[in-house]
Amino acid sequence: MVSLHNGGGVGWGEVINGGFGMVIDGSEEADRRIRQMLLWDVNNGIARRSWARNKGSMDAIRREMERTPGLQVTMPSSSSSKTLLDNINLSTLLARLRGLYFMKELYP
Repeated sequence: MVSLHNGGGVGWGEVINGGFGMVIDGSEEADRRIRQMLLWDVNNGIARRSWARNKGSMDAIRREMERTPGLQVTMPSSSSSKTLLDNINLSTLLARLRGLYFMKELYP
């Protein structure tokens, strides 16, 4: 029997978090859980980095989605600053800012 533990990877002993733990007892059920955990854990990390627009991660998660039936990751959208600014409705933006200021006055 083997037990895997992951402390979460932050803090180097300065924080306590839930982390991850799994007992591996050689059963088929343990094998299934290991495969699911590794698939989720690795692809979750790649997906998070792809959402930060890391090109290598975006390419890797696309390949994995082609390889793994049922794996669906929302890919990030990119836009130039000019395109983004062209699509901002200034009157809507000002109205929302006024609303935020009003809320700040109500709930200081």
